[in-house]
Amino acid sequence: MITLNDVKEARERIKEISYITPILQSELLSKECGNQIYLKSEHLQKTGSFKIRGASNKVIHEIENGAKYVTAALSGNHGQAVAYVANKFGVPSTIVVPENVSVCKVNAIQGYNGAVEKCGTTSGERLPRAKAIAEQQNGVYIPPYDDPFIMAGQGTVGLEILEQVKNVDTIIVPIGGGGLVSGILTAIKETNPKIKVIGVEPELANDTYLSLHNKKITAIPATTTIADGLRTNQPGDLTFPILMKYLDDIVLVSEDEIRQAFSFVLERMKQLIEPSSATTIAAAMFNKLNIQGKNVVTVISGGNVDLENVHQLII
Repeated sequence: MITLNDVKEARERIKEISYITPILQSELLSKECGNQIYLKSEHLQKTGSFKIRGASNKVIHEIENGAKYVTAALSGNHGQAVAYVANKFGVPSTIVVPENVSVCKVNAIQGYNGAVEKCGTTSGERLPRAKAIAEQQNGVYIPPYDDPFIMAGQGTVGLEILEQVKNVDTIIVPIGGGGLVSGILTAIKETNPKIKVIGVEPELANDTYLSLHNKKITAIPATTTIADGLRTNQPGDLTFPILMKYLDDIVLVSEDEIRQAFSFVLERMKQLIEPSSATTIAAAMFNKLNIQGKNVVTVISGGNVDLENVHQLII
């Protein structure tokens, strides 16, 4: 498992790439939740999500070890982050995307000089292709979450929270494959184990919830949750043991609750966040945490939303 030292090394490695993102507050949100709510705003991060942290840590490490080419197999935040970092260091990248990828995602990757190759509609098709391209080009495949350097990079979010919010009691983190939450857990629990870390998943993408209940990695079928950044079908082999060791609790939110949280943040705070990010706000708004009067940090993981779909997310 990764350690606090790994996270600290990651912060040093990526300090010229990632931003220290701000903490936002809303008096109305805190009043409605019965807790002092802080938003760790990774939607204001470079490339629009926390993914730049892990991607930077991994890509820079590989370049330091001689990598001349990198690939990834996701069209979303991770793919954009990998393309950005590779371009920053003058290394070619290819991002393998699904055939039905949105134009805006292709444009974002190409804007960072990443090559785009379309392949099938499932990760089972894209991942082998991305690995094959990396091998052909004597390059390196950059995984989205199940990698020590990715996890450590994401953990730098936790270090910043500790420095930015005094007397934090609880941190709420969205869970997809587990890279973000495993990194934050390592940073928090190895610094101050009294701080609670609670994960949140959509009801329609509850693979980690089931896995923790079963005490073993448990897969679920493909999901249609609007929280598209959390549409993994099982937690990672490397991330899951950290969750088993450190995670204090995990809660589920409905699609309607995600929409209400998304709409609240957009209307009252004037912030456009991803539905995946809105899960943490939903957990606080709808009393999933069973706490009152605490200092609660909700991690807002990203803000890359297809504008043509925003109307479908608003209540």
